[in-house]
Amino acid sequence: MAAASIHDLKIDRSGDEGSSSRALWMTVALLLVALLLGLAYWLKDSHSTLVVKTAVALAGDQAKTGTTVLNASGYVTARRSATVSSKVTGKIIEILVEEGDTVAEGQVVAHLDPVNVQGVLELVEAQLVASEAATAETEELLSEAALDLNRVSRLAESMIASQADFDQAKARQASLRARLRRLVAEVAVAARQVAVRRQELEDLAIRAPFDGVVISKDAQPGEVISPASAGSGFTRTGICTVVDMQSLEIEVDVNESYINRVSAGQSVTAVLDAYTDWKIKGAVIAIVPAADRQKATVKVRIGLADLDARILPEMGVKVSFQNGAEPDSKVATKPSVTIPSQSLIEASGQSYVWIVSGGKVERRAIRVGGSQGQRSVVEAGVRAGEVLVVSPPEELTNGLEVDVDAL
Repeated sequence: MAAASIHDLKIDRSGDEGSSSRALWMTVALLLVALLLGLAYWLKDSHSTLVVKTAVALAGDQAKTGTTVLNASGYVTARRSATVSSKVTGKIIEILVEEGDTVAEGQVVAHLDPVNVQGVLELVEAQLVASEAATAETEELLSEAALDLNRVSRLAESMIASQADFDQAKARQASLRARLRRLVAEVAVAARQVAVRRQELEDLAIRAPFDGVVISKDAQPGEVISPASAGSGFTRTGICTVVDMQSLEIEVDVNESYINRVSAGQSVTAVLDAYTDWKIKGAVIAIVPAADRQKATVKVRIGLADLDARILPEMGVKVSFQNGAEPDSKVATKPSVTIPSQSLIEASGQSYVWIVSGGKVERRAIRVGGSQGQRSVVEAGVRAGEVLVVSPPEELTNGLEVDVDAL
């Protein structure tokens, strides 16, 4: 009876083991379900299509007047620009201009120390006075010699004076006449020296070479200036830089492959980088008859129709060369299409666009013939009605599926 009672006191664990196993399998199943859901979400996200903005290529007329046949960039330059310097080496004692000042031709912009030149000028002026005094004295002596010769000549005729006395008086007159000629020449030399020294003194006042505006001040009072570099950083070679604002023009470097689109007198529209909404009219002045071997470009000079105070030297500018020729009704116009300029991509000298067809994109090379406002004229590579990607994102690749967001 006691043994049976002890056996009854044992814990039966068979039911608990079954419950634990079921809980474990349920936990594993839930984890697998969560993993599969996460994998499905990741696969869906990784295969999501890219959304792009598109526009349609439109039919155009390449012979339309006023179209842009070439775009280029360049800088505003001054045809007349000078670094004002001195003719002689000297110490600057005064500068009379600052950046932005307007100066007139011949206006004094600086003074150099005149002490040494003034001393030399005073010396040669004294030498001139001495030479003039000696000349005046010799003239008096010559007049006296002429009277003596006349008197001795009459006495010789009366046999009172000897021939020797006559010859002596005649020789003295000739000697004084020769001395007078020498002194007159010395006076001329002294006067020339005075003129040279006065010019040197005048050159110490540095003047503007033409009407213009001071764009830089390159020296200060107390510094030494020289017309040529003296091999030392303490010697200046210029006082200031003056620019003639009436000589401003635009210089652009045109790729030699497109220089055939540019001609003298051709109409041009320029836009300054600083004022993108301001269009400036101009015309081609000249095509410089030489190419840059390193850059494969040709320099083109462009004149501005109206000069404005906002136009400053060295400003960046975008230039559009216009096709101003009137279309000939007898000549068939070449068919073309226009596309948004934002869809155009330039790389390695080649133009291309992304075409959307069947929900996929295709990169296609094209040939651009100019621009019309915000649209570019395409001569080959795109047909009217084709859909193009506008502002193509960098992740586009050939054959990539995209969602279209038409403009």
